[in-house]
Amino acid sequence: MLLTASPLCEIIRYKEEEYFIDENSTLQTFPSLLETSQLNLSVVVPAYNEEVRLEPMLDEALDFLIKRQRNIPHFSFEIIIVNDGSKDSTTKVAAKYTKNYGSDKVRVLNLTRNRGKGGAVRLGVLSARGSVILFADADGATKFSDIVKLEKDLQSHIEVDYVTEPDRVGDTLAIVCGSRAHLEKEAVASRSFFRTLLMYGFHFLVWLFTVRSIRDTQCGFKMFTRGAAIQCFLNLHVERWAFDVELLYVANRFSIPVSEVAVNWQEIEGSKIVPVFSWLQMALDLFLIWFRYFIGAWDVTFVHVEDI
Repeated sequence: MLLTASPLCEIIRYKEEEYFIDENSTLQTFPSLLETSQLNLSVVVPAYNEEVRLEPMLDEALDFLIKRQRNIPHFSFEIIIVNDGSKDSTTKVAAKYTKNYGSDKVRVLNLTRNRGKGGAVRLGVLSARGSVILFADADGATKFSDIVKLEKDLQSHIEVDYVTEPDRVGDTLAIVCGSRAHLEKEAVASRSFFRTLLMYGFHFLVWLFTVRSIRDTQCGFKMFTRGAAIQCFLNLHVERWAFDVELLYVANRFSIPVSEVAVNWQEIEGSKIVPVFSWLQMALDLFLIWFRYFIGAWDVTFVHVEDI
């Protein structure tokens, strides 16, 4: 078993995870996030046992992105599906899209074991070619066309049109988070008292221990400049549900501009979150994030790509 590691937090990457299979069934090597960007947008989709929900999400995303490419010929994109050790037919579903659309547009990163959502997103981002990177949940709960809202906000931070001037994005630092905070009243009305209590308790712990500037840290629809992705994902430790919180905590430590944009969202059946247990696990992770940074067991280091 061969391993590779980042210059900061250790990233265990099995040799098999450095490759993808193209539309001709040929083994190809994934690029590195530390290399110069090769296209405009990378969409990273973590998927664990998503044989049912993945296909509608990919159909919506590809329909939107291909239409955009027709209207803007120089726009380029890729979708990286990270199969997080699934036990169902997620691999077959994902591979079908590589076959149909080509590996320049759709690539599948098969992890040899389940890492958790944070680990899957991280390895997908580290294999991305885009000057801007979006990670989107496989359930399709967020309307994909809302990417336009995130792009508009992102470009207000970097003052560059990343589609027409991708080279100028370079080392700019900015993050935009899709948000469901505007739907909170509706969620409270439809949930039991106990689930509402857990939701508010989690929000309080996030505010207390880590991030105070973002109301909805857990929405699976976040956009990064390539530079921001390098700084955040190479400093990330948490591999499961609470990784979003640590990611935003790291961004705050680097004073990376982070904003929040309301998106259309609907609950899709098949959530992998186990009520109560998952919330308790995330609460423990929040405390451990704060504690480990507080005692110095974890720290952040600014990445100078030229030194790697």
